[in-house]
Amino acid sequence: MRRSPSAARAEHDVIRLSHSGLDTTGVRQEVLRALRRVVPADATFFATADPGTLLFTGGWPDPPLDSATPLFLDNEFGGGDVNTFAGLVTSGRPVESLDGATRRDRWASPRYREIMRPLGLGDELRAALVAGGHCWGYLCLHREDGLSGFKFAEKAALARLAPHLAHAIRTAALLHGPAVAGHQPGVVVLTEGLELVSLTPDAEHLLSLLPPGRPLPVPVYAVAAALRSGGAMLPSARVRAADGSWLTLHASRLTGTRQLVVVVEPADARTAAPLVLAAHGLTAREAEVATLVLRGQPTRAISEELHISAHTVQDHLKAVFDKVGVRSRRDLVFRLLG
Repeated sequence: MRRSPSAARAEHDVIRLSHSGLDTTGVRQEVLRALRRVVPADATFFATADPGTLLFTGGWPDPPLDSATPLFLDNEFGGGDVNTFAGLVTSGRPVESLDGATRRDRWASPRYREIMRPLGLGDELRAALVAGGHCWGYLCLHREDGLSGFKFAEKAALARLAPHLAHAIRTAALLHGPAVAGHQPGVVVLTEGLELVSLTPDAEHLLSLLPPGRPLPVPVYAVAAALRSGGAMLPSARVRAADGSWLTLHASRLTGTRQLVVVVEPADARTAAPLVLAAHGLTAREAEVATLVLRGQPTRAISEELHISAHTVQDHLKAVFDKVGVRSRRDLVFRLLG
């Protein structure tokens, strides 16, 4: 179906803003505002993600979604529902509506029955924001409850725009290089129901560097909910803080109790380097070569470990230099490891 001139201009605005080098706040405010002209929505949930673990590293829910964040996270990681964000990534179909996933039987979804319908919400249109083979975030558009949901044309429009939104998030991850925060690890203690029990002063400071939540930032709840679901032994996520540093969040259980612990600690540059390499759009092989260079491996050792010729190593390394914007191994190490 042919798009109207106004619809084409609205999509062009989304693409232009997505490639304008905005930070995460700009993406959330300006790009999503333009997107609503393409696909109108009554409420929006936008999140950044760790491409290595697919866990949320930041989340911004509109009202009334913000009042039910723990319920949505419990549903996301509890298993047994359709149209989950991680499922969109692994299915190879990164955009889908709830009506589409349930064949217009919303009642088949526990998320609709138990969370969305009580909030007055009906159909949802979700997107995994994938660029360069990595998922950098998620988007969920909600409509008020009613018979009509998102149309096929709206789903197709979001599918066209999702890679550009992913590019915007990936670019935002590169606005500040990784740094080492000068603070000790902090500890957050939660109940099984994800209610805050206590936190150390270091945790309070480190979490203050992340986008605020209710009462804790979304990544804390994400790793805790993933642990509670049993999906990962020790869930973790890497998050870029407001001061440009990287933080790592790990979830575990207190022995002999039903309480959950989330450790928040400054990530050293080596921990954050794979995320930064992915953000530069390196291929899997280029990232392998770059990682070995960061470990101090010479060309011959890289050639033997990866079972490729020394000439091929140099070709990959040249591509790495071009994408990262450096001219030598020394520059690459300095750029990524400071």
